[in-house]
Amino acid sequence: MRAVVQRVTEAAVAVGGREVARIGPGLLVLLGVGKGDADADAAWMAEKVASLRIFEDAAGKMNLSLLDGSRAMLAVSQFTLYGDARKGRRPSFIDACEPVEAKRLYERFCELSRAAGLTVGTGVFAADMKVSLVNDGPVTLLLDTRG
Repeated sequence: MRAVVQRVTEAAVAVGGREVARIGPGLLVLLGVGKGDADADAAWMAEKVASLRIFEDAAGKMNLSLLDGSRAMLAVSQFTLYGDARKGRRPSFIDACEPVEAKRLYERFCELSRAAGLTVGTGVFAADMKVSLVNDGPVTLLLDTRG
C-alpha cells in the first residue's frame, strides 16, 4: 500500500461538479493499493498516518500528530500510485490491486482511521475526482508498506 501524505490547511474533493468531502486543517492522503496488499497493510498505514508527528507544537517543532488535535483526514483512492513509467511513455498499472479488493482495503483503511478517533472524509472510489488543497509547509511524505 502506498500513500502520498500532504499536510493541508484545507482540502476538498468533487465528483461530477459536486463537492463530496471537505476538511480544514489536517492531512490529504492519496492512497494506492497494490497487488498482494492485505488487511495488515491497511492497519499499518492507518496507524502510521494517524501517528505521524508532522504538526507543529507550541514551540514550532513538528511534534504533534492527527491524534493530538482536532485535525481531519481526507482519504482519496489513487491507483496511479502504482503506475510504472520507467519504460516507454505510457505508465503500466500491472502492480495495482484489482478494483474489488482495492476498494475493500481502501475502505478498511478509512474504517480503521475512524476507529482511532479521526474525522475522515473520502472521495468516491474509481470516480473521476477533482481534488483541491492548500498544502501547509509544504509538508509532503511518501509512505509504502513494503519499505
